[in-house]
Amino acid sequence: MRAENYEKSLILSRHTLRKAISLKDDNLIALSYNNIAANFDQLAESEKALFYYKKAIIYANKTNNYHLKNWISNNLGNIYCFDKREYSKGIYYYKKSLEYSIKIADSSEIAFTKLNITWAYFDIGKFNLGLPYLNYINKHYKKYEDESIIVALNMLNGMYHAHLNNTKRATFYFEKAIKLGKNGNEKSDLSFSHQEYSKFLFKIKNYKKAYENLHAYNQITDELNTEEKLKKLNIAGINLEIDEYKREIDDIKTKYKSDQQILLEKQSKNKLISIVIISILLLIIVFSYFHFQNKQLKQTNKLKNIESKIQENIITASINGQEMERKKIASFLHDNISALLSSAALHLTIFSTKNNNDSVEITKTKAILIQTHYKIRDLSHQLLPSLLARFGLFYALNDLCEMNSNSNIFFEYSSDVSAETRYNEDYEMKMYFIISELLNNIIKHSQASIAKINLKEINSELHILVEDNGVGFEIKQYPTIEGFGLNQIKARINTMEGKFTVISKPKQGTTIKIIAPIEYKAKPAV
Repeated sequence: MRAENYEKSLILSRHTLRKAISLKDDNLIALSYNNIAANFDQLAESEKALFYYKKAIIYANKTNNYHLKNWISNNLGNIYCFDKREYSKGIYYYKKSLEYSIKIADSSEIAFTKLNITWAYFDIGKFNLGLPYLNYINKHYKKYEDESIIVALNMLNGMYHAHLNNTKRATFYFEKAIKLGKNGNEKSDLSFSHQEYSKFLFKIKNYKKAYENLHAYNQITDELNTEEKLKKLNIAGINLEIDEYKREIDDIKTKYKSDQQILLEKQSKNKLISIVIISILLLIIVFSYFHFQNKQLKQTNKLKNIESKIQENIITASINGQEMERKKIASFLHDNISALLSSAALHLTIFSTKNNNDSVEITKTKAILIQTHYKIRDLSHQLLPSLLARFGLFYALNDLCEMNSNSNIFFEYSSDVSAETRYNEDYEMKMYFIISELLNNIIKHSQASIAKINLKEINSELHILVEDNGVGFEIKQYPTIEGFGLNQIKARINTMEGKFTVISKPKQGTTIKIIAPIEYKAKPAV
């Protein structure tokens, strides 16, 4: 994880967790959950990080390991304060972390935690509550050699003197924090220093310098938050493909009608001849009749088969378009709307600081903008799971099973394929959403307590087995419904030249087997 190889770190942490659970070692279980959460924290997946940190603290509280309790509590405080902006919860966990730091007499951890508590109180304008913690660090800071503590300490002193309108002292501390931050490796501390200094400069109407620091803050923040952007997708090709299918079926119907008309004319001629030579051509008329019926039946069946195939292709093209649109919308929400909301919140903060206006309406507006920003970010992750894009199909499915498991139903995931295996990006997305829909069907309709998902790779084919011990159903009676149901899944597998089999009986559970040719990831050109 420290080497930023999060994929390998997550895989190893999962293995560690399984072994820790088998050993029933609460200390190792808590540590494993904390490591998984920390990886998600580094990947900016705050919801998943919070989920696993909460699991970690449950097991840590069963032990006497105050070092671990301190570590996890501090991480929870960071999530709530920095990502959720739920300061009351964040301060609660910071204070729990402080208790454990005092118990283990770790002066460095005590300093870090008191810095966090000071920042949390100062960020919500409760300077009187944060001041005792700041005074403690100012008194003892000389014994700390950690550069991040010194940078943060100067920034917090600058914030406090800015609150007191002490321009000289505030300027001294802010500029010292920025100077130390530039010489160090903690870009986040330097970013916060520029941000808080810009707020103070706006307050004292030094607008030029304020904008210089605001620009520095934005530049550093952009560097910290740079992520690989999703490729822009265009579904125009899919729409053209659907139109082509429609034209194809219209041409086939037209040709069929023409053939039918020709045959009717032949039949009419045969009838006229039969009137003249009934005895001779009776057999010919009968033969012609049956020949016509047979040909018409074959053409009808052929047309039905073609229409069925075209319908399957249309369904697949439509679903491909939906998935491409998911990626496009997720990228747009994450890279554009979310950034605009963050910028709007920042400028509103600067405006209120500049005009000494802390009205209830402005405070509520800032809270709404921040809340909307996090909701849009969560929505973009729902539209396109970041684990799927970053780590691949098998890791995303493992996580999907674990996240959907609860006290009512347990999803058991197994695979003979290495979790590091990657296929073609579109192929991984198709298989992920197909399996996700099958799991949703189990949750909604099966009333099962256990479901098993197994994946194997055999002869360049992916074999997927999904079983549950639910109520089952009569296969002949399941309806064709709008949306991405069993019939739509079957149609899509057929267009991939795969196989889709459903085995189910009432009160005997359901088994679904899928065999799909693998589309491997293209090798880069040499």
